[in-house]
Amino acid sequence: MPANWYEAERPGSGHEFEEFIALALQRIQELPLAHPTVVGNVRRLVLQRFPYSILYRVKPKHISVIAIYHQHRDPRGWQERV
Repeated sequence: MPANWYEAERPGSGHEFEEFIALALQRIQELPLAHPTVVGNVRRLVLQRFPYSILYRVKPKHISVIAIYHQHRDPRGWQERV
């Protein structure tokens, strides 16, 4: 898990990563259409401070998170999940 890696690199940063993810998910819930689409109806919120994006779809009754994906990885990896 990314949080474990960050924590091993610098104590406290794993918890900070988890907080950034929680805040980002809250923003997505509050304003789901605020972030740009990247492929089809998949939207992306880019985290600040950490090189990760949250990829998600807005459905009529819920939001579906597809991936929390490192920005330097091959994007075909998350696209295969769609």
